[in-house]
Amino acid sequence: MEMTIKGMTANEHKERKARSYKLILWFAMISMTMMFAGLTSAYVVSASRPDWLKDFDLPSAFYASTVVIVISSLTFYFAKKAIQKDNRSLTTSLLLVTLALGLLFVFLQFEGFNQMIAMGLNPTGPTSTVTTSFIYVVVLVHFAHLFGGLISLLIIIYNHFKQKYNSGQTLGIELGAMFWHFLDFLWLYLFLFLYFFK
Repeated sequence: MEMTIKGMTANEHKERKARSYKLILWFAMISMTMMFAGLTSAYVVSASRPDWLKDFDLPSAFYASTVVIVISSLTFYFAKKAIQKDNRSLTTSLLLVTLALGLLFVFLQFEGFNQMIAMGLNPTGPTSTVTTSFIYVVVLVHFAHLFGGLISLLIIIYNHFKQKYNSGQTLGIELGAMFWHFLDFLWLYLFLFLYFFK
């Protein structure tokens, strides 16, 4: 009877700990959302300026990076599902694919910047505009958050190789997946915003 009570207490402690971590992550994601809402609001207000650039196309690399980050979100989701079934080899493969896609996303973002510069859309200097400066800032701020996502993914992969996750212990992967999906959603929002609002 005592062991049962101890077991229940341990489970309750684990659940409480998981709820606390998830709540902290939710607060962080809400704060980030508010920051990007502020940036996009400033973008909308600035669009009334007479020097606002309206006839430009987003670089093709941004389209490709959007596809890549959506796929990476799927691979992370399936990695979480795989560890819940104690399929370690599949989890390993999916986590490594997610990392590779995350790095490819970063590469494509910088390629997008190169394409913008090739189109004469510079971030600073006499040939820059308020419009292009806003785009660079929005993308770079998202990239800064993605860097945090990549660091957390590397920690998850390290812990996975240390066999810290199994069907009964998935909190780290769950938190990482939540944040990664959030970054995916955030980029989709930013991409669609920049695409439709000119």
